[in-house]
Amino acid sequence: MPREGEHDLPRDLPRDLPGAVLFVCSMNAVRSPMAAAILRHLAAGRCYVVSAGVRAGGPDPFATEVMNEIGIDIASHRPATLEDLHDTSFDLIVTLSPEAHHQALELTRTMAVDVEFWPTFDATMMVGHGSREQVLHVYRSVRDHLFRRIKERFGFTGGPTV
Repeated sequence: MPREGEHDLPRDLPRDLPGAVLFVCSMNAVRSPMAAAILRHLAAGRCYVVSAGVRAGGPDPFATEVMNEIGIDIASHRPATLEDLHDTSFDLIVTLSPEAHHQALELTRTMAVDVEFWPTFDATMMVGHGSREQVLHVYRSVRDHLFRRIKERFGFTGGPTV
């Protein structure tokens, strides 16, 4: 027997999403904004999702381009730091770099929150070290890794694939 309102949900949406998820990386320019946008897209408003960085970088045009390729717009994203967060009441914090993981553990040492470390390559390391297409290929790999990991972790089935 479905719970009240549950019969209205698409069959590919998981039933038990955390209420609030924070993705954290080093600069909040590529990995964490990509991950947050992917989860927001897949969850369709069923959970609160934000991203932050240990430091604030600048907007990344390569990240914007590869996300546009899959129909997710992050052009309006402005990098923010953990200190910029107005609320730290998250059910889950996902860290995407060692530096971010260390900071998240410090932030949450007196809080009841789950922190998961998903090591994710820093695609910005390729900028200036290859052709435009080679750099985009690395950014796509990061995007696709995050997309698969999010679908697996949060139980999304069906829907778009990359």
